[in-house]
Amino acid sequence: MNAISTENAPAAIGPYSQAVRHGDLLFVSGQLPIDPSTGNFNSDDAVEQMKQCLKNIAAIAEAAGTDLSKTIKTTILLTDLSGFAAINEAYGAAFSAPYPARATFEVSALPKGAKVEVEAVIAIPAKA
Repeated sequence: MNAISTENAPAAIGPYSQAVRHGDLLFVSGQLPIDPSTGNFNSDDAVEQMKQCLKNIAAIAEAAGTDLSKTIKTTILLTDLSGFAAINEAYGAAFSAPYPARATFEVSALPKGAKVEVEAVIAIPAKA
């Protein structure tokens, strides 16, 4: 296993890696909507937070030699599932068919008061 990290995504806020590569898979830890240039949430809006989570995942994927188009599976955590339709639309704009497998859960709270957190499993091309 190899830890993957980049300054283009927020640093881990605990004892974990931004991502871990194992073979041809990249396991990206749950990403909060933190803008790495400011260290703060990019917005209080859940849809904008979703977009930032995906930007952070994309930056980590790039650091590992892959990209979002190779995403196999995601897990989305939301503090309010009533906004799912708008979140789903923003998520759909980031991916194309065949879409990754996905699970979405409503949770009572997320770290630092985030409204959204996203984790991913992404394939890494053999040459990377």
